[in-house]
Amino acid sequence: MKYIEIMKTLPVGDFKTHFSEVIDDVRSGEEIIITYGKKKENVAVLIPYKEYKKRNSLKLGLLRDKRYEIKPDFGMTEEELINL
Repeated sequence: MKYIEIMKTLPVGDFKTHFSEVIDDVRSGEEIIITYGKKKENVAVLIPYKEYKKRNSLKLGLLRDKRYEIKPDFGMTEEELINL
């Protein structure tokens, strides 16, 4: 059986009212979607900082011993690519 994780959603008003509790939930590993307006449009996701760091980290040496070529029509300079 495949496990599906469902995130808690919270309107921005409830988020403001229960801010400290929400932060405690996030610190304990929960991910929370913040909604806004009558249509309850998803506007943000609160995730634990550890998850954020994991998702936004680069593995150094990933391309070691690999050949690559940057074509002349590539949309950014080599410096912009390196500093992503």
